Amino acid sequence: MKITASQVNELRKKTGAGMMDCKKALVEAEGDMEVAIDVLRKKGQKVAAKRQDRETSEGLVFAKTNESLTKGYLVVLGCETDFVAKNEDFGKLTQSFVEIAMNNNPANLEEFKALKYDDKITVEEKITEQIGVIGEKLALDFKVIEANSVVAYNHPGNQIATLVGLNKEGEAVQVAGKQVAMQVASMAPVALNKDSVSEEVIARELEVGKELAIQEGKPAEMADKIAQGRLGKFFKENTLMEQAMFSDNKKSVSQFLKETDNDLTVTGFERISLS
Repeated sequence: MKITASQVNELRKKTGAGMMDCKKALVEAEGDMEVAIDVLRKKGQKVAAKRQDRETSEGLVFAKTNESLTKGYLVVLGCETDFVAKNEDFGKLTQSFVEIAMNNNPANLEEFKALKYDDKITVEEKITEQIGVIGEKLALDFKVIEANSVVAYNHPGNQIATLVGLNKEGEAVQVAGKQVAMQVASMAPVALNKDSVSEEVIARELEVGKELAIQEGKPAEMADKIAQGRLGKFFKENTLMEQAMFSDNKKSVSQFLKETDNDLTVTGFERISLS
């Protein structure tokens, strides 16, 4: 049947797919707009299957808190190239996923993907559809934090974003929390404090520290003590509360927070980086 230019244009507006792809989908669907959208979606599923082994090292990350500042969401939409990541429509798509997460409060990624994107499709189906439109693998992930106060930080360029939860409320807490959220973005801690470092990581660090001491010619009876010392340095450099503040390396994050409130502390943090 004859497909008109207005039909093609309408399908392009609805899906963002290329002109020829829209025309082919409409021909296959015999002019039925909804069927044509499904045709494009199925094409997206085929593209997704072909691109499972591709890396999604580009993309956008957004962190945002609710109005009461008690819950924060971190959403990342990964793609294959920075050309796609810098596209305005890709940014709007990522932002729309942030809003869906905030409005529906999913407990995990599976729940998030099962949420309705609009009246017709789910979040997961929208991603599949866009894989067909864009022609690249897309990957969605998100984190959530709940605390007395939550601070969100988006690093310029939206390649890194963080959330920090704190045990107190108030404007001063938010100001201090912003500095800590920037600390998390800059210094990439692996854990909140030394008590939250896994036994596996500790064992590995001790083993490496002992082996290095022996290779350096230190006596075997001293190797364990040297390894313990190196473990202490590992905690200081890699756990948030013991790290030196990026803005003032003479004080730790813990000491910095006590300047605002002696009992102020971080209850949890999340960090996602695409760079």
